[in-house]
Amino acid sequence: MNLYVDVGNTALKMALDKGDSVESVSLSAIPWAQIKAVVVGQVGKRELLSDLINAAKTHNVGVVEANVSPTLKQLKCGYALYQNLGIDRWLAVIACHYLYLNENVIIVDSGTATTVDGLTAAGQHLGGWIIPGLDMMSDSLTRHTQKVFSDLESPFAMEFGVNTPNAVKNGSLVSTLGCVVLAKSQYFQKEGCKVVFTGGYGALLQKHIEDAIFVKDLVLLGLKYWHQNQG
Repeated sequence: MNLYVDVGNTALKMALDKGDSVESVSLSAIPWAQIKAVVVGQVGKRELLSDLINAAKTHNVGVVEANVSPTLKQLKCGYALYQNLGIDRWLAVIACHYLYLNENVIIVDSGTATTVDGLTAAGQHLGGWIIPGLDMMSDSLTRHTQKVFSDLESPFAMEFGVNTPNAVKNGSLVSTLGCVVLAKSQYFQKEGCKVVFTGGYGALLQKHIEDAIFVKDLVLLGLKYWHQNQG
């Protein structure tokens, strides 16, 4: 059994290999006697990993760090300088390539930042866009303007705002959704595509795109497929 670890910008998520799926686990509940390897994808601070790495060393379990490569079997990275692609984006692309074989996919990971990536049915990553996440977008607007303000209570919704906090938060939502709609029409208007959401705001965004899918552990599944397809 392997342990998969996603080190994000704000949190560390861990999951155990469960055959066709992964299952979330806390540090205190890791069955170290059954763990063969710890597989890590890191975009956040290294310090978040310190307790886990120490525990792995104590139990003589090796740690493998995932990296971006120009290709992974038939999957091709869209960045010429592939080292500049965030590992979280690459892992999400990998997961969708293996979960939705022979299908076009728009992949949206919405957390601190929101990323929108394209993937063809043939396994070609098209690159993508990076925009501020919903909270960052709202906070940036209020921080750099004199009379625009928001709040923590107002929900993100689709309609025109009838007060300033509504206008700020709803504007952030529709701006993000607009990127997704444009990606679909610009790259896959004729062939069609799946839209797959993940991340902290993924479930919220998924509700507003017809036939979209939310996959909670997409990056962790990407670690699983990355590790399986090495060599």
